[in-house]
Amino acid sequence: MSSEKTLSENAEEYLEVLYKLSLKERPVKTTNISKMLNISPASVTQMLKKFEKEGYVDYSPYKGVTLTEEGYKIASNITRKHRLLERFLHDVLKIKKEKVHDQACEMEHVLSDDAERALCHLLKNPDECPDDEELIPVCDFKFETCEECRRRKQEEVNQVGKRDKNLVSLTNMKKNEKGKVSFIRGDYKIIRRLMDMGITMGAQVSVMEVAPFKGPVELLVRGSNLALGRDIAKNVFVEIIRDNTSTSGGALSYG
Repeated sequence: MSSEKTLSENAEEYLEVLYKLSLKERPVKTTNISKMLNISPASVTQMLKKFEKEGYVDYSPYKGVTLTEEGYKIASNITRKHRLLERFLHDVLKIKKEKVHDQACEMEHVLSDDAERALCHLLKNPDECPDDEELIPVCDFKFETCEECRRRKQEEVNQVGKRDKNLVSLTNMKKNEKGKVSFIRGDYKIIRRLMDMGITMGAQVSVMEVAPFKGPVELLVRGSNLALGRDIAKNVFVEIIRDNTSTSGGALSYG
């Protein structure tokens, strides 16, 4: 775990489910957590109250729960390891899709951050897991591109450290949300294509529309309207900008 606190495997599973659900609904209903984990609502409520005391969630009875910035950071990291492991099991070890999820669940809790980075390089920076094509969250090293990460030795990576801000993919933003481009996953061809459209590091983007069924993401960038295909939009990660125009470390604009 990248967090200084040590979490049980059970707690990590809860946070992973919260991460997945929070990308679709905010706040997350406890009944939906209960269904995904096949655990009683009472047990879910008990765990959420514990998480709130530890600063991982904001919980309101009868309304639901949202991840805090710290909770999102941990949940995203767990999810990233899980989905990278799924890719490894399927692409390298040739395990069938229907079996990779359970095996990844058993392995994700012991995968170190260094091993996670090495695995990402081995797999050439994949963006989706194989079983349900869910997006692999971005790493939290202080790099702007995958190429920059690949060029660094582990000692240099340790010196660079981790990001202070959580990032979210353009495809996971809500309509009218704004963000500052902070990381692009992919090779130089993708980066060059985005630069030609004005999507560069530090550029502010506003989401005008996120089309359903994996349609394009419509953006406002530098005064111009753009329709960005999902294949590229999912690999552009931003810091969410709040209404007060300050850049927040929050992963998503809840509420």
